[in-house]
Amino acid sequence: MSEKTTTNTSFLNDAGNRAMLFQAVLLIAVVAVGYYLFHNLQANLENQGISTGFAFLNEPAGFPVLIHLIEYTEANSYGRAFLVALINTILISLMGIILATVIGVIMGLARLSQNWLVARLATVYIETLRNIPLLLQMFFWYFAVLATLPHPRDSIIFGDFFLNKRGIYSPEPIAQDGFGVVIFGFLACVMAAIALVVWAKKRQKQTGVWFPAYWTSLAIIIVGTVVFYFLAGSPVEFDAPTKSRFNVTGGMVLVPEFVAVLVALSTYTGAFIAEIVRAGILSVNWGQTEASRSLGLPDGLTQRLIVLPQALRVIIPPLTSQYLNLAKNSSLGAAIAYPELVAVVMGTTLNQTGQAIETIGLCMLVYGSLSLSISVFMNWYNKKMSLIER
Repeated sequence: MSEKTTTNTSFLNDAGNRAMLFQAVLLIAVVAVGYYLFHNLQANLENQGISTGFAFLNEPAGFPVLIHLIEYTEANSYGRAFLVALINTILISLMGIILATVIGVIMGLARLSQNWLVARLATVYIETLRNIPLLLQMFFWYFAVLATLPHPRDSIIFGDFFLNKRGIYSPEPIAQDGFGVVIFGFLACVMAAIALVVWAKKRQKQTGVWFPAYWTSLAIIIVGTVVFYFLAGSPVEFDAPTKSRFNVTGGMVLVPEFVAVLVALSTYTGAFIAEIVRAGILSVNWGQTEASRSLGLPDGLTQRLIVLPQALRVIIPPLTSQYLNLAKNSSLGAAIAYPELVAVVMGTTLNQTGQAIETIGLCMLVYGSLSLSISVFMNWYNKKMSLIER
């Protein structure tokens, strides 16, 4: 007698159906909670008589901004002030990333040096700076170092450079007619340098013959730009600062707020990058170095052509995190009045307009976009440097 086996064809017995059902329920719950919070927020704002929207960005700001790379006056709008703060944030982040990378690579290599004194000095630098809070380091550079400089009438003078508690004054380059030729020449030299690097790599893969493309490319850019500069008739004039009785006028100035934030960010982050570089180099098998020495390669080429390319695959992922931390830590500049997003938008603009949600939302959007941009670029570079498996 044969027994018939019956299969349960219930909808919930299928794993795929259950997964879709659970996701649909979760989506409905998230939408419902979001709608409730938004409706509750609107009701509370209406009860307090607070208007919402971004119309306030077109209203006159009425406050100055210490550092502005684009034209700005107190009569400009809040939107213009937001743009000035955005540029200041991007500027300090990019310059901090560049300086921190240079400092980190140098200190990471110095800690691996065979020279006892160099290695110990690098160790002291790394262990000291990365164990002191970044905000405290900003205060140190701003209040303990830069604030103790002499008054403008007693400025420290180095040629056309003046140093006092109001900043570092230097000659300001002013472009004249024909400067566009210099820009064109610079771009042409950059394109030629890129073409040279591509040709050198292709030639090395085909023949095995190495060519110093990077140093040659750097020489092409520098020498070529200088040649175009003189061919255009030196179309740059310099406005040198001059010392008056009580102040320094003319030229351009790096204010103490900018210098303190830049130095603190770059040296602090550079200490962490130094350890990342050291760990990446130590991860490369020592046999690679011994093999290159047996072939007669000097130590400089060994590090640049063999060790560092392999170490980069270990260095890049944690290096990305340090770049992201530096960009977000730039918001601490508000503590010493550096006019970045937090100081200008969430500080002065919020206090004057009362638009808390809009100002906070703008800052979150900017920092999120800046972090995502850094992540996208570093992920692309990490993919480019990864090993290609056959």
